[in-house]
Amino acid sequence: MKKTIFFTALIVAGLQIFAQTYRIVDTGQETFYNSTIEISAPIATDSFYGQDANYQGNQASYTNNGDGTVTDNVTNLMWAQTCDLNGDGTIDADDKLSYTEAMAAADTFSLAGYNDWRLPSIKEQYSLINFSGIDPSGYEGSTDGLIPFIDIEFFGFGYGDEDAGERIIDAQMATSTLYVSTTMMGAETMFGVNFADGRIKGYETGAMPGETEDKQYYVYFVRGNSQYGINDFIDNSDGTVTDNATGLMWSKNDNGEGLTWENALSYAEGATIGGYDDWRLPNAKELQSIIDYTRSPATTSSAAIDPIFNCSTITDEGDETNYPFYWTGTTHINWTEQAGGNAAYLCFGEALGFMEMPPESGTYNLLDVHGAGSQRSDPKTGNPEDYPYGHGPQGDVIRIYNYVRLVRDVEANVELSNFSQDKFAIYPIPTSDYCNIKTSENTIYNISIFDYTGKQVSCYNNLSGINQINISNIDSGIYIVQIKTNNQIKNLKLIKD
Repeated sequence: MKKTIFFTALIVAGLQIFAQTYRIVDTGQETFYNSTIEISAPIATDSFYGQDANYQGNQASYTNNGDGTVTDNVTNLMWAQTCDLNGDGTIDADDKLSYTEAMAAADTFSLAGYNDWRLPSIKEQYSLINFSGIDPSGYEGSTDGLIPFIDIEFFGFGYGDEDAGERIIDAQMATSTLYVSTTMMGAETMFGVNFADGRIKGYETGAMPGETEDKQYYVYFVRGNSQYGINDFIDNSDGTVTDNATGLMWSKNDNGEGLTWENALSYAEGATIGGYDDWRLPNAKELQSIIDYTRSPATTSSAAIDPIFNCSTITDEGDETNYPFYWTGTTHINWTEQAGGNAAYLCFGEALGFMEMPPESGTYNLLDVHGAGSQRSDPKTGNPEDYPYGHGPQGDVIRIYNYVRLVRDVEANVELSNFSQDKFAIYPIPTSDYCNIKTSENTIYNISIFDYTGKQVSCYNNLSGINQINISNIDSGIYIVQIKTNNQIKNLKLIKD
């Protein structure tokens, strides 16, 4: 029998509601792959069952607010819709900022009447990544028809500016998350998401070697949901750890050895830990949610993960003690004939690479080139010895045999009512001093607002249609809005900035 985990909750009208503050948007991957190419959907008894596309999580849902902003209805974050910062209608090198400029611009950025914009953290920025994208690395030609790793129906996106001498994949985004260690030869490093090639990498905050100008980045500013990316881990004392913030349960220990991607999927599907047998290989966004960007091997002598978890050590390619790469169930799709040959992994140890220094000298130095907390990709199968100096411009080490940390969904005692959005809605999300309550029913209803101790903080009676509610009297935080009509009760989550 499956166990039921109880956690911080609010009792409203007999319901127990999970205080989930950090919902992870699904990756959007819907196609299935074996070790090289696309396949039909595998069933539970097939090889390659348990990959990303077998599990559909919180599907992406955006609202174009019509004022240059986009609300993410899953994360409750509001985004500036485009990185066309100079407003000329074209996203190119002229829109890019250095890390220092991006941080300063966030302090003065104003859009749609909001002045509380910020440069996103790496977890906030990664919430937008969509793994239906196709990595164009090595491709040359027109960008027409390429598919980036972000939903361009809602967001303005630009590839690298070839007219300015950039590569197609030079679409790196600035974030506010600095690496607590350094990369390359001691460079201060910022983590950024690249929506052109679908990866997280550490980038110099200043000039790259041989350059005089600081490296330039695209920027999407964000506001709202200040709780996003903050974990709330509980050790369940049974080999599992629950993150109350995300509603995910994790294995406290990893599997202890490197596996190919196919074997990692099989291991996850067959695992029983803590009495649960519904474990899976996490998708890339789920696994990234437990990266601890305040930790690194060089600064904390640990993996980039909360010490509530146990993390295996490895002897790395330089015969030093380090920490593993961990597989995800997400295929990193590319434009070649073997589109499914690689899968995404997260670096909980240093993201090493063999840098040829000086160039074309034949002398290679093994360095932390991307930083602990990066997301890269590895071949799903093969021999690591075929890559003596790694792969790519930074010589990323190729391991192929990566480790596994398992995940499953937490079972809430009673979940928040999943009402029909055509009848009831709160907007905008997040909100400030006023919010709108909408119902398509021409019914008189009453509203009560409860904080997470169960205390009623506001009430409004005899309402109908669309009403603007003044909530300036309540503090910033997360609340439950209970709507009562003559024949039903609905509960909605409200986040006030």
